[in-house]
Amino acid sequence: MPELDPLLLSRIQFAFTISFHILFPSFTIGLAAWLVVLEALWLKTGKAIYVELARHWAKIFAVSFGMGVVSGVVLSYEFGTNWSELSRRGGNVIGPLMSYEVLTAFFLEAGFLGIMLFGWTRVSKGVHFFASLMVALGTLISAFWILSANSWMQTPAGYTVAADGVLHVADWWQVIFNPSFPYRFSHMVAAAYLTTAFMVAGIGCWYILRERSVAHGRIMLGMGVSMLVWLAPLQVVLGDLHGLNTRQYQPAKVAALEAHWETEKGAPLILFALPDVKAETNHYQLAVPRLGSLILTHEWDGEIRGLKSFPPADRPNPIIPFFAFRIMVGIGLIMITLGACGAVLWLRGRLFTNRWFLRAMLWASPLGFVGVLAGWFTAEVGRQPWVVYGVLRTADAVSPVPGGSVLTSIVLFVLVYGIVFGAGVYYMAKLVRRGPDAAPPALEAEEANLSHRPMAAGGNP
Repeated sequence: MPELDPLLLSRIQFAFTISFHILFPSFTIGLAAWLVVLEALWLKTGKAIYVELARHWAKIFAVSFGMGVVSGVVLSYEFGTNWSELSRRGGNVIGPLMSYEVLTAFFLEAGFLGIMLFGWTRVSKGVHFFASLMVALGTLISAFWILSANSWMQTPAGYTVAADGVLHVADWWQVIFNPSFPYRFSHMVAAAYLTTAFMVAGIGCWYILRERSVAHGRIMLGMGVSMLVWLAPLQVVLGDLHGLNTRQYQPAKVAALEAHWETEKGAPLILFALPDVKAETNHYQLAVPRLGSLILTHEWDGEIRGLKSFPPADRPNPIIPFFAFRIMVGIGLIMITLGACGAVLWLRGRLFTNRWFLRAMLWASPLGFVGVLAGWFTAEVGRQPWVVYGVLRTADAVSPVPGGSVLTSIVLFVLVYGIVFGAGVYYMAKLVRRGPDAAPPALEAEEANLSHRPMAAGGNP
């Protein structure tokens, strides 16, 4: 029987668990913000349809948030079980950043989540809105600290290395706001908002096509398209800035995701190829001359470093980053196209009646999750062979555990995740199928009071 490689298996296990986990925060970050918008519209207009949508999606948020917390706890344990050397050498930097996430974001979310979910008729509208706002803020703070820690591993700064190889913090400001953090944070948050907008709009289309909760579906589709039409193009700008930063600090990653083997000026944009690592070349390459340099350097004759300019031991394998990056970009182009089509149909008064567009949005609604995973694989696999870029190799960060033990845990993770999270996803789908409920009598009475309350007394119009 061949010997099991604990390094490869540990990487597979972490890839599985992090991929599963990231799906939930990428949904809840945007969904929490949308719930705040819905509640603000309800407070402003007094229309029950907004609170009905907010109460309906708050249930889905709660399930997604719970699964995100549970899957995130697993990752913390893996740092000790599978990556103990990373914890030993880099724990002085990474540990506090992850602790700050718990002390600020998680406590904030946990403290106000109960009020947001169960306080609709138990607290005042102002208190409930404040609770919803704090939960949304907590999701952003959580993303802030997690992206700070991950970005530091991509572009480490503000540290010193002791004689025993342990990393120590020299400047917390440089650690937190490391060179890639602003770009990666903004890019990820925008991706989360786009993922939520796409899913909400797609489900809204489903309601319209099924002729169930049509009024709610129209609001969901309209608000989703209004987000897509400007945020999807903005994401291209954020991605371009992130790419320029990556070229400066991680040139090997850029060479891998573009499958450039030779350093050259006026490099082509490779649309498709089959990278051959052993032969150090591409097969079946389809490329546009010079466009690669224009995009990556903003210069027609800009120089792009090739993979051959790096020692073989320091090169990432280009196969996964190359295809993952193209999947991410392709999904971004689909989002821009559908957002533009939706805007045109809206201007023509046909947004809610054009069935081909409704079906297209429905089928495309999960693409945001695929795009997030593709972007994550691009970033993480493209960082190899480093776990802390240029400082600590992945092979030197793994725990000294037998490969058989890691394989056993992978099998158990797959089984448990399939059962537990499968049930959670099934329940969320059941909530979606049921649709929004009518507002409870207490909230309907409050709406009636709003419509008769004079503005001079503090009421809403």
